[in-house]
Amino acid sequence: MAKRTVEDRLREEYFVLLPDARRVLEELEAEVRHCLLPLSSRLDKYERLVVTSRIKDCESALKKLRPEGGVFDPDQADSYTLTALNDLAGVRVMVFPRSRWHEADTALRCHRFFSSWKPDPVLVDDEGEEPLAFKYYGYCSRSTKFHAELQIVPMLIGLFWEVEHAAMYKPSPELKGDPESLEKLRREVYGSLRAFETEFERLVGGLPDRRSGG
Repeated sequence: MAKRTVEDRLREEYFVLLPDARRVLEELEAEVRHCLLPLSSRLDKYERLVVTSRIKDCESALKKLRPEGGVFDPDQADSYTLTALNDLAGVRVMVFPRSRWHEADTALRCHRFFSSWKPDPVLVDDEGEEPLAFKYYGYCSRSTKFHAELQIVPMLIGLFWEVEHAAMYKPSPELKGDPESLEKLRREVYGSLRAFETEFERLVGGLPDRRSGG
């Protein structure tokens, strides 16, 4: 009989945790939508606020947990657990334009449900640069076995990440390229998207408020 591997044990743990992850995700998404209702109800017609949720699939969870080098040490099998992940279950809030992104972050960060959650912003290398996204992790009342994650992301960055996930993070062999070139490409995309949003808000900032009849 084949010896049970670290991966076997972690896959078993994943499906034990899955019912809790579903309950956590249900609670987290409900709290986020409730908290953002005052903001979402007063968006202008060109503004967007989209809430999505997901549970990390089994193989992605194992990949995230793998140590550097990609190999689990069988002699340290008991030290590996999926409860160490901060993003087994998570909600992403995508907001356009950037000014609304900041409003969404403030509303969620100041809400009592998230008062004890830890910040873990997505940063770029440049000193003093604004985070690419706000990110927090913490416990939900439905289960304290693992942390859940909340991301608040500028919509254009979030949509780029969805494309990037397949094209760069999980590429097929023919799409794999030089990591430094891919990182340079990412930074160029981030800069372009930020520049577009900055110019867009400058242009619409001079328009009258159509909701007030002005």
